[in-house]
Amino acid sequence: MREVFDRVDRRLSRLLSENGGASVNELATRLEVSPPTVRARLKALVGAGLLKIVGVLNVSERPELISAIIGIHANGRGRLDEIARRMSELPFVTSVSIVTGRYDLIAEVLIEGDMADLYRVTSELLPGLAEPGCIQGSETFVVMRSHNRWLSVPKGVWEEDAADPRARGQRAGA
Repeated sequence: MREVFDRVDRRLSRLLSENGGASVNELATRLEVSPPTVRARLKALVGAGLLKIVGVLNVSERPELISAIIGIHANGRGRLDEIARRMSELPFVTSVSIVTGRYDLIAEVLIEGDMADLYRVTSELLPGLAEPGCIQGSETFVVMRSHNRWLSVPKGVWEEDAADPRARGQRAGA
């Protein structure tokens, strides 16, 4: 795999971000390359974990979904990346980033209309990620309104047993 995206890789990624369902032939035409070239590029980019073709949801258009951003103070003791990775695997979490500034980590979560799930994430799941004292505090910002906010739906949201509160609680505590 090339270390830097070349012009074709960048344009292919951009076209797919606009329309992930575009056919190989359509992409080839727009890129002015052959369909086998598009297939090979897609296979290489996906295989290297650099590109993922998924459906995303415009959460700004779904009033039943609650999006929140959580700023986390952590004393990672050299393990901040491990904590971030573990946090990214929690239910309802769409992304986790190690950042500069006021917080050490920023997590984005998406829940379906039940603040109890957000409370569970911030009061039970986050503190349980590392040894006591590592997660020193957090501040949660509930998104009141957003524009053009497209997210993948994380595990924990709209799952088969989501209507059963007992199953939702077991899933969040897993």
